[in-house]
Amino acid sequence: MNRTRFAVLVSLIFVPILVAAGALRTWAEDNKAPYPSMAPLDQYLMERDAEIALARSAAPESISQDAEVLVLGTHGYETAAKGKNGFVCTVQRSWIAPFDDPGFWNPKGRAPVCLNAPAARSYLPLILKRTELVLAGRSKAQMFEDLKAAVDRKELPAMESGAMCYMMSKQAYLSDRDPRWHPHLMFFAPLTDPAAWGADLSGSPILAFNGKDNPEPITVFLIPVGQWSDGTPAPMFAQ
Repeated sequence: MNRTRFAVLVSLIFVPILVAAGALRTWAEDNKAPYPSMAPLDQYLMERDAEIALARSAAPESISQDAEVLVLGTHGYETAAKGKNGFVCTVQRSWIAPFDDPGFWNPKGRAPVCLNAPAARSYLPLILKRTELVLAGRSKAQMFEDLKAAVDRKELPAMESGAMCYMMSKQAYLSDRDPRWHPHLMFFAPLTDPAAWGADLSGSPILAFNGKDNPEPITVFLIPVGQWSDGTPAPMFAQ
């Protein structure tokens, strides 16, 4: 697969802590970006019921209707609905993107995800940590260092076996370039050779990003699917 195009795809899906190897360089280029700094917090917030509905739209109703739902408040994510099937649905904001993504502070960003139980235990803490640092007013460079330190101190868990999530919402706003992109599943693993999954090979439906130079060295496998969570057909994905 064309690596330049794949780099764009990675930025579209808000994969947490998939940071470019040069992320600690001076952030002067942000001044040229469309969103050079964080907007007022209220621009990232949503009406509570609307956010619950958007979070549940990440997965088919058969999964999301019994999932726990987290919504973003002024002090971080909070439980809006209890669940009973082990899944957790929430709406990621733009600061979950790679640090060098031009849309890092885009207040329009809304990326609904529905995490299974292993991902809720091992991937959700990354979402919560990013958000905690943002609400504390940390800069990008400070956030990178804080994440690295948290990993070194084992404050963030390693990816559990079987950790995955649904990202199938038709209402997502993933970036200004391509708000919805494609519905897809994501699988999270400790650092893994993509070839072990046959990822990124000609004709393979699996994409991979190997974050070996990032604060949290994980591999994310992406598999586009053919329909949105509401069952309607999605545009065919082509490598």
